[in-house]
Amino acid sequence: MNYARFITVASASRRPSPIRVLTEILSRAPKSVISLATGSPNPNMFPFKTAVITVENGKTIQFDEEIMKRALQYSQSAGIPDLLSWLKQLQVKLHNPPTLHYPPSQGQMDICVTSGSQEGLCKVFEMLINRGDNILLNEPVYSGTLEALHPLGCNMINVSSDEHGMIPDALKEVLSRWKPEDSKNPKKNTPKFLYTVPNGNNPAGTSLTSDRKKEIYELARKYDFLIIEDDPYYFLQFNKPWAPTFLSMDTDGRVIRADSFSKVLSSGLRIGFITGPKPLIERIVLHTQVSTLHPSTFTQLMVSQLLHQWGEEGFLAHIERVIDYYRKQKEALLAAADKWLHGLAEWYAPTAGMFLWIKIKGISDVKKLIEEKAIKKEILMVPGNVFYIDSSAPSPYFRASFSLASPEQMDLAFQRLAELIKESI
Repeated sequence: MNYARFITVASASRRPSPIRVLTEILSRAPKSVISLATGSPNPNMFPFKTAVITVENGKTIQFDEEIMKRALQYSQSAGIPDLLSWLKQLQVKLHNPPTLHYPPSQGQMDICVTSGSQEGLCKVFEMLINRGDNILLNEPVYSGTLEALHPLGCNMINVSSDEHGMIPDALKEVLSRWKPEDSKNPKKNTPKFLYTVPNGNNPAGTSLTSDRKKEIYELARKYDFLIIEDDPYYFLQFNKPWAPTFLSMDTDGRVIRADSFSKVLSSGLRIGFITGPKPLIERIVLHTQVSTLHPSTFTQLMVSQLLHQWGEEGFLAHIERVIDYYRKQKEALLAAADKWLHGLAEWYAPTAGMFLWIKIKGISDVKKLIEEKAIKKEILMVPGNVFYIDSSAPSPYFRASFSLASPEQMDLAFQRLAELIKESI
């Protein structure tokens, strides 16, 4: 893989921050080293001394004074080593990336912790996108991604999708305007990457099948583009077995995978992780060195201690409990939809995630209904137009979340919505 052709001039210009490098050297140095180098504040002057956090099984995570000093101090830009090593083992267990033992320059699997996967993705986008670049995605798309992409001035090319996600034949059709060898000619502006949420796409709730992923990956090889596998709902898949990931089939080192603990451990702790080819992960870490410096040491230590306490089996047992909760929530929302919206709207049962994507019949644009009338009835949902490249275009869709509301509240919300639809048709 020629990674240089994907990287922007700004990203290629990034150099290691000398102070950050010293911080990393100091973290590995023996205690006998006398440091007059870094500007790390003296932790004895921090007011926080100890902490005890109780987890759901009744066990505790304890920060004594020494651990607390570490938790409150600067740390490595790529993430603290004890968390990184645990995450690397997890990725090997779940995905067994073919690139694990590749030479570093040829796309060896690497990993870094980010302040939530969204921060990591923004840095990936800024690493790859020059103004005018072509990128591939499939609408509807998470609005946060669209808002991250719009200012970068890329051309977002929509690939048609259905209830099983992006359609490979539609991708072939889009790519047919280029020849495979055009990727070697910068003037041809072939697509630089394909962005996808393969499981529980937000908002549509669709998931790519294993066969579709294989077809898409082969097209990526043929036309030499990267795949950004944004998978925040990987741990919220309702059906077994889970389909193989793009990372698991990445023999070339062309997949950048974003994972998140926001849906299963905590959204407020802001812990995500990016896995991908070492030459690209290094660029992300260089960006972190001069932006956020590093993800929160405190939250990393907290999560690391929990994961080491649980082990992989304990973590995956927790995941099963989380999935069981969201499956029941999904079934409750579907029951409410069947009860009140039958004949008024249509939808597919989501395969993962926490959203139901609903199309109202007989109303071409539901924006006013959802944003104005529904709020007056004290029900809050998201109009579908915000999930499209052209958010001004009319949309008959809206997104309903089943993460927080009780089954009784879902039932009442859809009862009120049904009344509004009948009034509006």
